[in-house]
Amino acid sequence: MRIITERETEDFLEKQGFKVVRGGYAETEAELKRELAYFNFPLVMKVSSSKIIHKNKLGGVITNIKNVKEANNAFGKLKKIRDFEGVIIQEMAHGKEFLLGIKATPEFGHVIGFGAGGIKTEQLKDASFRVCPFDEKDAEEMIKEVKASKGLNKKEREHIINNILKINSLIIKFPKITELDINPLIVNNKEAVVVDARMVVG
Repeated sequence: MRIITERETEDFLEKQGFKVVRGGYAETEAELKRELAYFNFPLVMKVSSSKIIHKNKLGGVITNIKNVKEANNAFGKLKKIRDFEGVIIQEMAHGKEFLLGIKATPEFGHVIGFGAGGIKTEQLKDASFRVCPFDEKDAEEMIKEVKASKGLNKKEREHIINNILKINSLIIKFPKITELDINPLIVNNKEAVVVDARMVVG
C-alpha cells in the first residue's frame, strides 16, 4: 500500500481529465514569493507532506488569504506543523461542496461513494454508494439519494454525473487504486472542480 500525496493525486487526476483547482507548490519563503506572482487573491494554503493525511485536524488548511503579508504569515504557521514538507497554494473556488470517493472492498470490489462534502462529511453521513462498474442512470440515482444535492440545478447535476462517470472509468483503467477521496469537489453552474484529493494504491 502506498499513500499518494495530495499534490501527486491532483496532478494524476488532472491528467485523467478532471478539472483541478489552479494551484502551486512552495517549500521555502523564496519559492512562495515566486509562486504568489502567478495567482489572484484570495488564496487557500495547505500543508503538504507524505506523512500527513488529515490536514484539517492539524490546522493545516488556511483559507481566505487576502494579500502577500497574510500569505507569508500562513506559510510561517504551516511550517511549524510536524512533518512539514511544503505548502500547496490554491485560488479559492466557490460553489457547493461534495465528496467523491473510491474504496476497494473484499466483498464487492471497488465501491464508489458520492455525498455531502467539506469538513463536516463524517458528521453528516449523507452519502450514496454503488459497486463499480455502473452507468449514467446509477449516477443519477446516487445524486437523488443524497440530501445535500436537493438544491442542485440541471447544470450542476450534469457536472456531478460527469465526474461520477469519470471515477467509474478511472477504476476500470487503474484497478490498483484502493482508495481515492476527493473532498471537496466544488460544484457551480460553470464547472465541478477538485479542490482536495488523496489516493492510496495497492
